Amino acid sequence: MALRSLLYVPAHSERFVAKAHERGADAVVFDLEDAVPEADKDAARGNLATTVPAVGRNGAAVFVRINAGLRQREDALAACRAGATGLMVAKASSSAALDALAGALRAEEAKLGRPAMSFLALIEGAAALLDARAIAANHRVIGLLLGSEDLATELGATPTPDVLRHPKLLLHYAAKAERKLSFGLLQSSADYTDLEALAAAAAEAKAHGFDGATCVHPSAVAVLNAGFSPSETEREWAQRVIAAAAEHAGAFQLDGRMVDAPIVARARKILGG
Repeated sequence: MALRSLLYVPAHSERFVAKAHERGADAVVFDLEDAVPEADKDAARGNLATTVPAVGRNGAAVFVRINAGLRQREDALAACRAGATGLMVAKASSSAALDALAGALRAEEAKLGRPAMSFLALIEGAAALLDARAIAANHRVIGLLLGSEDLATELGATPTPDVLRHPKLLLHYAAKAERKLSFGLLQSSADYTDLEALAAAAAEAKAHGFDGATCVHPSAVAVLNAGFSPSETEREWAQRVIAAAAEHAGAFQLDGRMVDAPIVARARKILGG
């Protein structure tokens, strides 16, 4: 599943929900958690039955960011019944906790005859960060991302790009060690209208191997989609590598550089192979 852009949409906001399907995001993330006032959480959950199909009608994957604690189970079941692709599990703490959540969903999924829901694990605490590889290994988890503000608060830190760079890379390595997706930008701009800065941040993250990133404003979607896609130059290079590899049994030279199995594998990945 290619998830270059994940657009957060407050689940209680009719204005944002109404146009979410038009934004071109690979995934829409309905937020039942921090973006929704406590007084609106029940109504936002209740509306998932209509809003989830509505935002997914142009082909976007639909995830629901569920609350931790007492609301978690009912949020998850409502998302399941609404047909959401999966859950973004806020404050994911351990693989065992994710197994417990999966257990709460299993009977409902079977009753509905629907596929098992995928989990995006949102890591927001120091203990979970240190256990990130075990969380990534969970069979429901397809990707990891960092809850930067919550982690910084727990650490007593300021959530600057420099402070968050190491935690984001740790999480990225944990995800990739288990062949899962990783999401995030190592640089960030508070000004979401600065699309040049966003494009540069996406290029840097892609160079590290990140698969995509979340965003809160529709203007970022096209930038992320482009930034986490292979460029024409990359595609042309990959096609030449694959063509040359077909003519050689082992390592070979191309443009004066040695090409061996890992480079051929990288070229295949660029071309979607």
